[in-house]
Amino acid sequence: MTSDRAAGLAESARALAAGEVTSRGLVAEALARIEATQGSLNAFRVIRAEAALAEAKAADAELAAGARRPLLGVPVAVKDDMDVAGEPTAFGCCGEFPPVAEDGEAVRRLRAAGAVIVGKTNTCELGQWPFTEGPAFGATRNPWHPDHTPGGSSGGSAAAVAAGLVPAALGSDGAGSVRIPASWTHLIGIKPQRGRISTWPRGESFQGITVNGTLARTVADAALLLDAAAGNHDLDPHRPPAVNASEAVGRDPGRLRIALSLKPPFTAVPARLQPEVRARVVRLAEKLGALGHFVEEADPPYGQIGLTFVPRATVGIAEWAGDAPFPALLDPRTRSAARLGRFLGGAPLRAARRAEAVLHRRIGAFYESYDVILAPTTAAPPPRVGAMLELGGFATDRAMIAACPYAWPWNVLGWPGVNVPAGFVDGLPVGAQLLGPANSEPLLISLAAQLEADLRWYELWPPQQGETVPAPVV
Repeated sequence: MTSDRAAGLAESARALAAGEVTSRGLVAEALARIEATQGSLNAFRVIRAEAALAEAKAADAELAAGARRPLLGVPVAVKDDMDVAGEPTAFGCCGEFPPVAEDGEAVRRLRAAGAVIVGKTNTCELGQWPFTEGPAFGATRNPWHPDHTPGGSSGGSAAAVAAGLVPAALGSDGAGSVRIPASWTHLIGIKPQRGRISTWPRGESFQGITVNGTLARTVADAALLLDAAAGNHDLDPHRPPAVNASEAVGRDPGRLRIALSLKPPFTAVPARLQPEVRARVVRLAEKLGALGHFVEEADPPYGQIGLTFVPRATVGIAEWAGDAPFPALLDPRTRSAARLGRFLGGAPLRAARRAEAVLHRRIGAFYESYDVILAPTTAAPPPRVGAMLELGGFATDRAMIAACPYAWPWNVLGWPGVNVPAGFVDGLPVGAQLLGPANSEPLLISLAAQLEADLRWYELWPPQQGETVPAPVV
């Protein structure tokens, strides 16, 4: 195990349990990597150096006494929309936020599994956009090419994992915010079933469209972090049946019927899949066919699903914005979205929530013919840093939809999706989504692991200083 890049999550846990390394050593190395890259990647909003080293010392004492927990002593990171006791939860916003008193449920469960939280990663303001930059913290950059964004809104978590600062991290996904940055940084990104990882103290973050998910370099590591963080607070409104994600990694998925869906769902503004991205996703579909699966082009009956997304998203922004201690410092686009959310918070929101059951039945019927959908995660490679930062509200929406029209329907449905690497366009990563019906994480994870075993995408790392950017393909 070397200090220039983090070992994987499972490997770190194994080495700690075997006594080959210490938690204090791993955590100190992670902190050193984070500090060394803050001026370039800028992945973290909060770095818990003193607290994390103290927690690592306690973990070493437990390990020496024979205690064993799934992630005992392993350094991980969480996104800055999650509460970590004693730290602020600024969620990308400007201003001095007070420290929170208690861990959120997902963080509490990570700690119960033994993980050491080394810091909180950057996110755009209230998680609204597929880039991670703003006046509160500057720009987080893509380890594969620092002129480009890692995506958003979990861009800090994605950059930290892709660069090898930490072995894995939690993010959140309200319109693709785990899957999009995973696709643009060559990672596995699991958006689980709604309620799989608690969003408490908000039982329904963004009116139920946002879930917490995992980012890692391998399917096994993403699944291990999912198992560690999964579970519910007593007051959570969504409590799906338990799954064993790690067990699914080694399971043969069988011969599956896979729908290759290249058509974007209906959006109010045009969205076009770039040919280079299409070629990478089609190549992945051909690989699935070569592995024995039945693959054909088919699109699920999305209909006007977008009409149900807007009220839930904007009401969620209004709820979060209402808790900001300095509302005057919020981005004008945030204030505009919050105003719309307050307007849509009555009958339009109730209608949007009622429509979910209809969508479940209609799109669920598609799974009578297919087991899994394969779709692009984004329509384009990651844009340059700053490309969307200064745009107005409508221009931002147009640019966002043009780049990322594929991910958000699964947030309305609340169903699982997994981003897998699909290759590179001009040295920049792009990804594809494996999408399933309710509670299908084991199936999606087993299929992703089968692809990974064949394609071994985890062997590729972003270039370090002085290296050239590779341009491999699937």
